[in-house]
Amino acid sequence: MFKDNVQAQRFELKYLLTEDVAVAVREFVSSYLEMDEYSVGRPDNSYPNHSIYLDSDDLRLYWDVINGNKNRYKLRLRYYDENPDAPVFFEVKRRCNDAILKQRGPVRREAVAMLLEGQLPAPEHLLSDNPKHLVAVQQFCQSMLDMRAAPKTHVAYLREAWVSTADNSVRVTLDRDVCSVPHSTSNLPIRIENPVMPWRTMVILELKFTGRFPNWFRELVQVFGVMQTGVAKYAEGVALAGGEGLSLCPMPEGQDLVEKFLRRRRSATHATN
Repeated sequence: MFKDNVQAQRFELKYLLTEDVAVAVREFVSSYLEMDEYSVGRPDNSYPNHSIYLDSDDLRLYWDVINGNKNRYKLRLRYYDENPDAPVFFEVKRRCNDAILKQRGPVRREAVAMLLEGQLPAPEHLLSDNPKHLVAVQQFCQSMLDMRAAPKTHVAYLREAWVSTADNSVRVTLDRDVCSVPHSTSNLPIRIENPVMPWRTMVILELKFTGRFPNWFRELVQVFGVMQTGVAKYAEGVALAGGEGLSLCPMPEGQDLVEKFLRRRRSATHATN
């Protein structure tokens, strides 16, 4: 049976840090959590993380972020290496006000292209016999077909992850070297050429929890003086690239929204320096 430790429903707070602060945060967090099994033994405690984001031709999901819609979702394929036997997760990540709801299922690599072309998901396409994983992939494909979504962007970064020892209720991640390029095929590359890097050398800290806000999270925020900010990897990459290779809205009011979005990002980045 395939094992998946994803937090299906959680709260998620994000912060931007300098590398020096990120190293200090690592030391602080290590008193409460243990390193994720995929981080152990890796350079800088980090493993590669790749996502192919899908969207409609008019970039409806991108504009939901730019417009600040509280109830929105993302469609993405997530994978970690080029091992032909490793899963590709078909994920639907929803935001409902402040809560994050995630559904995903592990798909066989040889089935990725046919599912993106509209093939109906079946048990043999998955690396799991858990019914909830098949339902997750079915919902992904239904949403994809309903909005005629297709691959648009490849986002990659290095993730350092820490998890609670008793259960899966608390998770802390540090994401470095976030980069993004347009991507329009079912291929699953691990190399990125000429990307944009929305946060340059900044590190993205994410505090994730399923129940109440842990007291030590509050202490962490106070000790390091970090400020919560919005961090949208897909939308930031598209906005910073100016829609190169994509069809951004040409209307002036649309561009005004993008400029405001980028100004907020620059302000958050400068505040941490």
